[in-house]
Amino acid sequence: MAAQAAAAAQAAAAQAAQAEAADSWYLALLGFAEHFRTSSPPKIRLCVHCLQAVFPFKPPQRIEARTHLQLGSVLYHHTKNSEQARSHLEKAWLISQQIPQFEDVKFEAASLLSELYCQENSVDAAKPLLRKAIQISQQTPYWHCRLLFQLAQLHTLEKDLVSACDLLGVGAEYARVVGSEYTRALFLLSKGMLLLMERKLQEVHPLLTLCGQIVENWQGNPIQKESLRVFFLVLQVTHYLDAGQVKSVKPCLKQLQQCIQTISTLHDDEILPSNPADLFHWLPKEHMCVLVYLVRPAGARAGGGARERERALVTPAVWSCRQVTVMHSMQAGYLEKAQKYTDKALMQLEKLKMLDCSPILSSFQVILLEHIIMCRLVTGHKATALQEISQVCQLCQQSPRLFSNHAAQLHTLLGLYCVSVNCMDNAEAQFTTALRLTNHQELWAFIVTNLASVYIREGNRHQEVLYSLLERINPDHSFPVSSHCLRAAAFYVRGLFSFFQGRYNEAKRFLRETLKMSNAEDLNRLTACSLVLLGHIFYVLGNHRESNNMVVPAMQLASKIPDMSVQLWSSALLRDLNKACGNAMDAHEAAQMHQNFSQQLLQDHIEACSLPEHNLITWTDGPPPVQFQAQNGPNTSLASLL
Repeated sequence: MAAQAAAAAQAAAAQAAQAEAADSWYLALLGFAEHFRTSSPPKIRLCVHCLQAVFPFKPPQRIEARTHLQLGSVLYHHTKNSEQARSHLEKAWLISQQIPQFEDVKFEAASLLSELYCQENSVDAAKPLLRKAIQISQQTPYWHCRLLFQLAQLHTLEKDLVSACDLLGVGAEYARVVGSEYTRALFLLSKGMLLLMERKLQEVHPLLTLCGQIVENWQGNPIQKESLRVFFLVLQVTHYLDAGQVKSVKPCLKQLQQCIQTISTLHDDEILPSNPADLFHWLPKEHMCVLVYLVRPAGARAGGGARERERALVTPAVWSCRQVTVMHSMQAGYLEKAQKYTDKALMQLEKLKMLDCSPILSSFQVILLEHIIMCRLVTGHKATALQEISQVCQLCQQSPRLFSNHAAQLHTLLGLYCVSVNCMDNAEAQFTTALRLTNHQELWAFIVTNLASVYIREGNRHQEVLYSLLERINPDHSFPVSSHCLRAAAFYVRGLFSFFQGRYNEAKRFLRETLKMSNAEDLNRLTACSLVLLGHIFYVLGNHRESNNMVVPAMQLASKIPDMSVQLWSSALLRDLNKACGNAMDAHEAAQMHQNFSQQLLQDHIEACSLPEHNLITWTDGPPPVQFQAQNGPNTSLASLL
């Protein structure tokens, strides 16, 4: 018996020594691999060699599966060898399913492999993989929620918003069952965001009401609570701005500004939530610092960005983080304020991009540039606007998905630029291309409104097409979108058309409707445009006093915005009005103003048309051109502006 016991003890000791030796070589190889991966610069080839050296030792299944996952992750994130990355991740997923209580490796392999499938345009392979992972992860709350978010995002990218909403609803109910009101709110807010995208407003309102109650009642990490409140308020503010309700949004916008400032002052205490289902953030705190610049009131200071915990992001929420104050300032006509906020936000983004290559930062940058470009065109900085359009093109060249999401907006911006330099044929081509590329109702209405104004300025060349467009955006009947701003703009375009047709009473009716709507929501630029056009009508009709009553406030408002084209138009009218009334001194002063505006616009016109990027106006198909040939000089006329 003693001999048998001694033999057994000897065998156990040998087995333990063997296990210890196995642990030693494995830990040594793992240590070397991590050292090479984190070197500066990273030595990825040596890291891969160390991990591959694990397999000749014929390690246990757990080590084998984990090593395949590590290799797949390194190859996926640091190399272009997607074939080998896919092979390792598929092996990790296959082996880990055979091992009990190995959830982290199993579900991380599934998550990463589905990402790789999507990158290779193998969406049909990614969906069943995620569905199976979701099915078997119900006892692992963190991974179950994360995989639901991931599959919902995949459906969103495919524009299958119904399926995405269904999954987010499932996630919200699961989070409720596992006692995570925080993550339940994230699922519901993400669903609300998608319902807003689908314009299902009757479903959005009760859902947002429920979300508001959950957010207010939840007691937990202050940063998480404030981030929920930011998400909730961003949805509300975006909804108002998409509807063109610039005045009505102010209370929500003020709350959002205060909330962003609060979150910038909070310190992350690094305490992980006790419920694993709570391990999510809507956006990292560093990214929210961009919102600090965008939504804070003048004079406020941005807080520092504390280091974010490594948690899964709620990726479907990316769309909702619109640059709301830039949008608000632009729609309200506070263009200098919009430019100031944009410049600060872009500087912050450049700093973030040095440390973080997250695609959301490029999305932020493109959205900001899209808005500031429109501001530049209004304020008479066409050359700068054109260079920023080129910058958007470069960003879109780096990301096919970004280009797919913003191609219609990019052609719309080029159309607006073409109008500003009187290249009307090119403007028509750009707007037509944009219409072909969009299925977004508000953008469609915006493009059609601008295309109609191009046809109006072109005279009788496109009468049939123009009548068709005007009927499709008829604000008196079935206007296609609920946007207050766009409907007011449609009334203005109808007024402009009636003015060119010589139907002045009809034009006055449309323009007074525009004034009523724009005054109700502080749409200052539409107000200025309507006033100056009404002033022009009264001048043509010989009612100089009433004309002056329209043009003077139009000029004051245009100077405040500032809108160079309206200032040019108003100064010309004031010059002619004062001449007609015998006010020689006032006429001379107005003429001098008109001359100054003309020279500024002419100089900017020549500079813009001389840039190599001016050739972008001929691009109407495929991805953005990579290079631009230099122009010999301006080939367009400024006559219609002067």
